[in-house]
Order: sequence, then C-alpha cells, then structure tokens
Amino acid sequence: MSRRARVSPAEAGLPVGGARRRTPGLRREEVAVLAGVGASWYQWLEQGRDISVSPQVLDAVARVLRLSDAERRHLYALAGLNPPAPEVAAEKRDMCDGLRRVIDTWMPYPAHIMDLYYNCVMYNDAAAMVLGMRPDITQNCLVDFFTDPLYRSRSKSWEGNARTVVAQFRAACAARPDDEGFQAVLAEVRAASEEFGALWEERDIEDAGQIRKELDHPVVGLLVVESTLMKVPARPDLAIVLHTPLDEANTAAKLEWLASPEGRRGAMYPVAG
Repeated sequence: MSRRARVSPAEAGLPVGGARRRTPGLRREEVAVLAGVGASWYQWLEQGRDISVSPQVLDAVARVLRLSDAERRHLYALAGLNPPAPEVAAEKRDMCDGLRRVIDTWMPYPAHIMDLYYNCVMYNDAAAMVLGMRPDITQNCLVDFFTDPLYRSRSKSWEGNARTVVAQFRAACAARPDDEGFQAVLAEVRAASEEFGALWEERDIEDAGQIRKELDHPVVGLLVVESTLMKVPARPDLAIVLHTPLDEANTAAKLEWLASPEGRRGAMYPVAG
C-alpha cells in the first residue's frame, strides 16, 4: 500500500484530471488493470491472503509500482517465492571510485575486486607485489590461477587450493546455469588446463568463503595469508577479495616492508623467482 501511494496516475500513464482523488497515488483497481490481474486478487495480495502467485504476476505488479530491484526481491520473499537474482541498480553502477578506496586502504595487504565471471576489475599494489597480478596476464582470476607460471611458482598451497577454487566456481556457475559469460570462461580454462578439467569432472560444490594461502615470495620468503571473499549487496556483480596476514612466518611485518619505499626498491630486483 505504501508503494502504491507513492506512484502518481501520471507516472503510471493514466489520464490526469477528473474527480478529486481521496487517496494519494494509485487505486487498487488501477494497479490491477495495469498489471493485468483481477481487482479482487490484487486486493487479496495486499491483504496478505493465502493465494497462488506466480513470478510473472509479481513482476507485473513490481513494474506498475515502480519497485527497485531490492523491493522487487522483497516482494517475492513476502509472497513466499525464491527471489530472483539481484541486479545492479542504475544509480549504483558508478561505485568504482569508492571500491578503489576500499582496496587501497587495505594496503599493505593484497586486495582485488572481481566480477561474476572471476574477471579482475582492479587490484591494489600489494596484490601486484605479492600475488603477481599485472597487466600482461588474462586478468581472469580462475584462468590465471591455472595458467600463470609466476603465481604457480610462488604458491606453496596451489595443489590444496585448486580443488576449492574449482568447487567454488562450479557453485557460481550452478547459480546461473544459462549464463553465457560463465560458459565462455569455462571453455577457456578447460582448453588451457588439463588439471582444471580433471578437477571439474569431480563435480565438487563449495560456497565461496575463506582460503588459506602459503606463498614463497622471491624477496621476503614465506607469506601466509587468508583470503576472504566479500559480496557487495549494492553491486551483486562484484566481489571484494581481501588477504589478511596470519600469525605465521612474520607475514604482517613482511607485507609492511614490501609496501615501504625500501621494500618496493628491493622488489624491483628479486633475488630469486
């Protein structure tokens, strides 16, 4: 009722004028006509009665009431249906500057942002120094995990983490089975890596979360970090991956040194790797 009250007849494409309206916004009968449903059924919907609803009808009501994506998914939840996949609101698309500040503030620890298909959108300086992220690789975190020789040479935990990485990607694919973007990445990495193909055939599924990583850096030696994938509700197409130093191998101090002017100079001339 509150959403109906905020939509004017003019905004809904109805004629303006005529008899004075006793309530603001649209009448129930007007919403029903515009959504293509019966007036009594729509009244029952507002009253929360136990009626049968379909996604198509809810989408029609959401369109008439000019609901945002978050409100539309909330309507599904109120009706007892599984909400559709989140979409990016137009006013939230320009968040890159704010997200850049997030990962830059995470310095001296590695952080990067990737999209639904594991494409790297941006990364901070520590991710470049520690994880080897750089412009001349594919910029897809899944493909690079299996094909980048620099990362492979540094990752002491690669074999143990590979199974988890593949299982998490399969879970992401399963959530959008008809998405051509996932299918394109899958085809690329399967063609590039037999190891990925073998793990993919095991059909393991795992939700994204935290992964322990052990890295052998050519300048400072062993680094032990924990990567945490965090979703951005306003940008469901993006995820922030933060790497936190664990209390092993003096990792925090080593990362701080690598980010210092002295460490940056030393990283330009690695002793090995």
